[in-house]
Amino acid sequence: MAGTLAERIIERKVGRKVTPGEIVVVEVDLCYLQDGTGPLTVRQMAKLGEEAIWDSSKAAVFIDHASPSCHKALSNDHALLRKFAKRTGVRLYDVGDGICHQLACEELIKPAQIVIGADSHTCMGGALGALSTGMGSTDVAVILAHGKTWLRVPETLRVRVTGAFSDGVFAKDLMLHLIGMIGADGATYKSLEFCGSGVNHLTMEDRLTIANMAVECGAKAGLFPSDEITERYLASMGRKEDYAPLSSEECPVDQEIEVNLAELGPTIAVPHTVDSAKPIDEVAGIPIDQVVVGTCTNGREGDLATLARFLKGKRVHPNTRLLVIPASRRVYLNAVTDGIVEVLLQAGAAVISPTCGPCLGLHAGILGDGEKCLSTQNRNFKGRMGNPESEVYLASPAVAAVTAINGRISDPREVK
Repeated sequence: MAGTLAERIIERKVGRKVTPGEIVVVEVDLCYLQDGTGPLTVRQMAKLGEEAIWDSSKAAVFIDHASPSCHKALSNDHALLRKFAKRTGVRLYDVGDGICHQLACEELIKPAQIVIGADSHTCMGGALGALSTGMGSTDVAVILAHGKTWLRVPETLRVRVTGAFSDGVFAKDLMLHLIGMIGADGATYKSLEFCGSGVNHLTMEDRLTIANMAVECGAKAGLFPSDEITERYLASMGRKEDYAPLSSEECPVDQEIEVNLAELGPTIAVPHTVDSAKPIDEVAGIPIDQVVVGTCTNGREGDLATLARFLKGKRVHPNTRLLVIPASRRVYLNAVTDGIVEVLLQAGAAVISPTCGPCLGLHAGILGDGEKCLSTQNRNFKGRMGNPESEVYLASPAVAAVTAINGRISDPREVK
């Protein structure tokens, strides 16, 4: 069947042609909770009188957002989720395992699936060619009970990518540039579909970073084709059998834009919105109190390796703290085996157990009044990192590395 990636995935589910704007009911392939919104979902199920899970093999619970717990109320919520998982037989990923979106991509999500998570950055699964999106706790409670949900077939904003990144430029720069270009509501409820020759230059880690931030311009999903890069990634995770090819066809779409990767430079989102994106030369030199490298957006092996490459043999600036948070246990183990963690520790970084960390302002690096942080996370809203009197800048791991060394926002292209 012809159509965009989103349409082809939905059509496989409903068994007929669909059109953008149409409301459909679809079976869900995977549904997951995390400790931020999961407790409300479990309580909503109880209110609805729903006790059983439609299929425990298609659901998962993650304790990642405040993990380990830093408050007794959160500890009680964690206990609630552990009991829920034990009672229903749903797989539980507990303290230290990693962030839900990363683990879902490493172990659970397959191409062409429909995936629903109780978290807005569930859209990261689009890197694998899955229609993966976040929903509210009540919607997720209904899915857990019945295995179905409703969707409005999204219009598609096609992003035709050409060229390849220059030295010092990364996937984070592409996404910050794109969001700055179309705005925080530029793709509301649309499927952000990436295609073109440049897609072949984007690794799976690049694609995960890009799909993760699709929701920051309002998109319902951020979709990549399932191709050879997808197949190699799944094979590297020991899941080669989960691969299935998926591509779109050159059908008319709601909107199309083109981005040449070779024309991009390091890009920074300045406080307090993600679409406040600026070329690095407009903000270079701003003193930074804390640098964070990690989160579901940029906490993978390639991100940590980039950080280590710049930091090797150097020290973090005395006025700046550097927090490093691997996105999963697998990432952490590989970073230890490859010597990356040793380089980071010798440079003065604090390496934290896999978790969302300070990204959402619950623990592990809350900012003080007036402090400035440069982070590889996906949001910089006022108060996002736990203090409305602080400021958060978003950037790539390479910018984070040279900023940590210099104590001020710096351009990685200037490092020889």
